[in-house]
Amino acid sequence: MSDRTMARQVLLFICFLSLSSALGQVSYSIPEEMAKGSLVGNIAQDLGLDLKRLKSGKARIYTGDSAEYIELNKERGVLLIKERIDREALCGQTTPCALHLQIILENPMEFYSVTIEVTDVNDHSPSFKRDEMRFRISESAVTGAVFVLERAMDLDVGINGLQTYLLKPTDNFLLKLQSQADGSKLVEMVLQKPLDREKQEHLSLVLTAIDGGDPQLSGTAQIHITVLDANDNAPVFTHKIYKGTVIENALKGTVVTTVSASDLDEGSNGKVKYTITNTLDNVPELFEINETNGEVRVTGNIDYEKARHYQIHAQASDDGGLTDSCKIDVDVIDINDNKPLINIMSKLTSLSENSNPGTVVTMINVQDPDAGENGKIHCSINENIPFTLKSTNNNFFSLVTDGDLDRERESEYNISVTCADEGVPSLSSSVTLSLQISDVNDNAPVFEKSSYEASVQENNTPGLSIFTVRARDADFNQNARVSYILEDSSVNGVPVSSLVSVSADSGVIHAVRSFDYEQIKDFQFRVKAQDGGSPPLSSNASVKIIIQDQNDNAPQVLYPVQSGASVVAEIVPRSADVGYLVTKVVAVDVDSGQNAWLSYKLQKATDRALFEVGLQNGEIRTVRQVTDKDAVKQRLTVVVEDNGQPSRSATVNVNVAVADSFPEVLSEFTDFTHDKEYNDNLTFYLVLALAVVSFLFIVSIIAILSVKCYRWRRERMFYKSGANLPVIPYYPPLYADVGGTGTLQHVYNYEVCRTTDSRKSDLKYVRPCSESIISLDTSGTQTLTHAQRERLNFDDCGDQQKPPSADWRFTQNQRPGPSGTASVLLTLLPVPLCRAAATPEVAMGTGPWPNPPTEAEQLQALMAAANEVSEATNTLAPGTMGLTTRYSPQFTLQHVPDYRQNVYIPGSTATLTSNQQQPQQALPPPQAVAVAQPEPPKAAQTPASKKKSTKKEKK
Repeated sequence: MSDRTMARQVLLFICFLSLSSALGQVSYSIPEEMAKGSLVGNIAQDLGLDLKRLKSGKARIYTGDSAEYIELNKERGVLLIKERIDREALCGQTTPCALHLQIILENPMEFYSVTIEVTDVNDHSPSFKRDEMRFRISESAVTGAVFVLERAMDLDVGINGLQTYLLKPTDNFLLKLQSQADGSKLVEMVLQKPLDREKQEHLSLVLTAIDGGDPQLSGTAQIHITVLDANDNAPVFTHKIYKGTVIENALKGTVVTTVSASDLDEGSNGKVKYTITNTLDNVPELFEINETNGEVRVTGNIDYEKARHYQIHAQASDDGGLTDSCKIDVDVIDINDNKPLINIMSKLTSLSENSNPGTVVTMINVQDPDAGENGKIHCSINENIPFTLKSTNNNFFSLVTDGDLDRERESEYNISVTCADEGVPSLSSSVTLSLQISDVNDNAPVFEKSSYEASVQENNTPGLSIFTVRARDADFNQNARVSYILEDSSVNGVPVSSLVSVSADSGVIHAVRSFDYEQIKDFQFRVKAQDGGSPPLSSNASVKIIIQDQNDNAPQVLYPVQSGASVVAEIVPRSADVGYLVTKVVAVDVDSGQNAWLSYKLQKATDRALFEVGLQNGEIRTVRQVTDKDAVKQRLTVVVEDNGQPSRSATVNVNVAVADSFPEVLSEFTDFTHDKEYNDNLTFYLVLALAVVSFLFIVSIIAILSVKCYRWRRERMFYKSGANLPVIPYYPPLYADVGGTGTLQHVYNYEVCRTTDSRKSDLKYVRPCSESIISLDTSGTQTLTHAQRERLNFDDCGDQQKPPSADWRFTQNQRPGPSGTASVLLTLLPVPLCRAAATPEVAMGTGPWPNPPTEAEQLQALMAAANEVSEATNTLAPGTMGLTTRYSPQFTLQHVPDYRQNVYIPGSTATLTSNQQQPQQALPPPQAVAVAQPEPPKAAQTPASKKKSTKKEKK
């Protein structure tokens, strides 16, 4: 190889590297037979890609239909050996041997070309197809005679391939090597010393083939030579090189060419035999040569895609063993016998309808192994779709969007990709890509109409279905799910939501309440339809609801006015002619339409032959001449009826006076009593009143019986207890001096001692913190009025009086009435004190104390109280006695003389004592009852008290 040739190759290699870098290609060189998992190269670093990009882009290797020898480790970003690579099996004798693959990335789609050159290692030794070669050489063979030897085969290439041959021994023959145009070497054995059959009939030589590897490998073959008798002329081919052509897929037996050789010898020594001597390839399987005439014919399947050129080595030999060789160059003519092969490198199954134009949908690689025009490919897709096919590289195509997508117009595309070559006839193949268009919320719901109108009868039931609105959404699934919403608005100041409601799913409009035509005749509102997309889209429609009138209102009479306080009468003179207008009944109906058409009829009249009522206008006119026989007082009942279904009516009474003068009318109408109107509901009210009275009577009876039973059970309980009941002492409040004057030096306790038979009496004691008054009454029902309380409060708000220091008591002979038979009710009622203390020891004075009363005044007051009790007792039934003791500023407990003995309350067996050490045993009374009876501040004077007062004044 000259220096100029080497420089050209170096320059071409540099240009190739520059072009590869510019096209985004990476090349690696690795030896064959590397172990699995061996590192090829850091593809991420060489391509300038991030490891995250390899992962997110789902990087993978695309090799077409070739075996996958290389794998991609996305975690490390390196290429590794996946399968052991045998360069000889992969490329044969082709150099350089390279693997071509593509790195595919998605999101966005990218691909990079990677070339991996597989270098040869010396893993094959040269070998011969036949271990022995036999030659029959005439002894007359001249020196320099050439004998072609079988060439050895070495699958390795380059320096590791076959390099040279050695022949031993070299006594008679030398080895001659001739380089061929294809780089191979023709091995010839040259006779350098004539043979002598008589000396040596058989010769054995060893041919050794040696490669250039390190260490060197070799192979041997035995050469057996039989020395024949003289044949001094060898066959000679007419041409050293023959050329021929054969069509791809030619039929077996097709003649490719014919070779010819001649031998100047005669006889058997001049008979030529033709053979093919190829041993390194599959030529003997594809071609054959006729031994006699030298025709080369096709015997196998000729495939242009496998081999475009064949070199056939032919040999001509005579019977004397002399030979000659030639070379036949056969060119294969390509025919268009391969369809384009479409490979889907990457594709999307669904695409959003809002994708931008130019979005890559699918990446396609198309291969056609044919050559020339037969291998030129053009691809196309079906028309009228928003997609186009772009060629990104040699035989690489990208299917991209070429317009706007609309799922509502087309939800799925079946894209047919057809690739055809330019051969004659043209061959094509196609593939169908199915692409789903995913929905986005780009369509708002659309109502069937922009405005709706519906009607509903008034007095409807709440919840009635009035109308249904419908909206359609062209989107899909959740984006097409429509919900109906009632927009906020008001009708006459009332929220529309209180009138109607809308079902969110079905769009049914329901009435929330009953409508009244007389209040509202129609109203409008808006309904919004909203889809379930994100963000949601909506539209609205106007809905008008018309309330239809029902005949639910009776006519109302405006004139004549019906009044129970006075009598209104129309005067008709006796000289009135026929058709005289007496009066006109005026009525209205708040309904509308025919429900408000009124008609007037005369229902009752004192004299039906005298008056008539206009059917439409309600005018009351005379139908005949008024005579003297007609009664002065006429009463007409007019019925006003509407035209509804069912109809409603109202009645009005018209009083008519037939007279010529007002005095006559006045005299007649003084006796014009108001007739009782017939009331259809009178019976109902009477029955209702009777039922109420009966119910109250029964309830009263039950209550009385319940009280009787309760008292009876309580008496039984007390009687069973016998006389073992303990005496229950009563401790009234302690009286103390709060004025600070020192007039009351001691604290007094007044005890109420009751008998063991006191179970028949009730004791009620109400004592607030600072209020106290004592009132005795047998009835137990009298209470203070508000005015009386104010008077008591006002009288008690004076300066606090100081109670006397003496105790008071009544003797036994001062107890009027039969002992042990009176029923006494003792009740303590609160009366506020102006200067009340926080303890119950507050004095009961209601005003400033005068000078201490004399003994006569105290006796007089005591006798007056006794007389009151006596008078009250006379009014009671046998066995009972009433007593009322009033304490007031004029008469209080302090007015009682201090006799230091027991005090008996008249009419009762209760005993009051001032003994603070030991309570006195009370006599057993039949019954004691406590009652509070407020009285005016001043006690009423009895005749006895008046007499005592007179005596006092005289003294």
